[in-house]
Amino acid sequence: MTRLLGTADAMSPLPKVGSEIIEAIERSRLVGRGGAGFPVATKWRAVAQRSRGDAVIVVNGAEGEPQSKKDRVLMSERPHLVLDGAFIAARVLRARAVILYIGERHDAARNAMLRALSARPESERRLVTTSAAPARYVAGAEAAAVHFLNEGIATPTNVPPYPFERGVGAAPTLVQNVETLAHIASLARTGQAPQTTLVTLAGAVKRPGVLEVEAHATIGDSVLRAGGAIEAPRAILVGGYFGSWVEPEHAWNLPLDADSLRRHGLGLGCGVIGVLPASRCPVCDTAGIMHYLAGESSAQCGPCFFGLRALADACTRVAERGTNPEDIKRLQRWAGEVRGRGACRHPDGAVMFLSSSLHVFAQEFAAHRAHNMSRSA
Repeated sequence: MTRLLGTADAMSPLPKVGSEIIEAIERSRLVGRGGAGFPVATKWRAVAQRSRGDAVIVVNGAEGEPQSKKDRVLMSERPHLVLDGAFIAARVLRARAVILYIGERHDAARNAMLRALSARPESERRLVTTSAAPARYVAGAEAAAVHFLNEGIATPTNVPPYPFERGVGAAPTLVQNVETLAHIASLARTGQAPQTTLVTLAGAVKRPGVLEVEAHATIGDSVLRAGGAIEAPRAILVGGYFGSWVEPEHAWNLPLDADSLRRHGLGLGCGVIGVLPASRCPVCDTAGIMHYLAGESSAQCGPCFFGLRALADACTRVAERGTNPEDIKRLQRWAGEVRGRGACRHPDGAVMFLSSSLHVFAQEFAAHRAHNMSRSA
C-alpha cells in the first residue's frame, strides 16, 4: 500500500502529467483534507477553466486547529511530497506562482519545507514565495488565506467571488491543504491515491500524536494504535473544534472514510480524534472550547461576534454556577438562531460543536453543579 509517511522523501524528477491527472483525481474520489472535505477534482477544474497562465497555488499549511498536528508533521517529515503536489498543480493549472502559507508558529515545518525547496530545480524555486499564516483559528480558511495574502488580514471574506474566480492578486487561485497535495503527488507517481488518511490522536490516549491509518479503519482501531485509552472515555470528539462529540459505543466501530462518516452526520474535518476521559467535566470543557471559539471570531458579523460570545457566556454560567434551566433553553434556542447566519463558516462550526455537546452531554448539563473551571479546564 502506498503511504504518505514511513517512506523515503528523496527528491526525484516530477512525473510528466497533464490535464489527465484531474480525471485520475476524480476517479480516486479524493476530497480535501483541510477540514471542508470538498471534492479536489472539482476545485482543480474550476481553476483550470479560468487560468490563462496566471493561476496561483496556495499550499495551505496554516493548521490553526489547536489539537491538530498532522499537517506540520507531514511538512516536517515529507516536504518533497508536499512540494511535488504543489508543482504538479502549478504545471497542470498553468500557475505563475506558488505560495507556501505555513503557520507562523510551525518553525520546524517551515524550515523543513525551505530546506527541501532549496534542493529543487531553479525552474521550480523561482515560482515560490512564502508567507507566515497568523496563529488564528480562521487563518486556514481558504477565503481568509486569500484575504491575508492580498490585504494582510486573515479574516474570511464574503463569497462570491470564490478564490477560483478571483483570488490572490485577482487571479484564479487554488488553495489546497498540504496533505491533499501529498496525496496528489503519490497518485501522480504510482497511479493510485493512498487509501490512507492522517489523523491526530488527542486527549486520554497512551500515545497522543499523528498516525497514518487506512481509510476503512475505525475510530476504535485508531485509538488502539495510539496505545488505547488511558481511562474509560466519556465521549470521542471527531473532527476537532468544528466537529462533533460521539458516544464511545457509537464511535468505536465508525469507519473513518468520508462516506461512512457522512452517513452518520459526521465528518473527519481536520483529522482530529479526541478522547475525553470520564474523569473530566464535559460541561466545563464545552465552556472552555466555546470561549476559545468566541475569541477567534473575525468580528465581521453579529451572529459570530455577539452570538458566539453570548453562547460562551451562557455555557460558563452553567459550568461555574450550576445548572440553570433558563440558560440551557437559551443555549438551545440561540444555537439555532446563529446557525447559517454568519458571514463565514466559523459560527456554524462552533454551533455544530455546541449542539453535539448539548446532545451527548445532556445529562451532565441538566444536573451540573457549580464548578471551579480553573481546576477542570
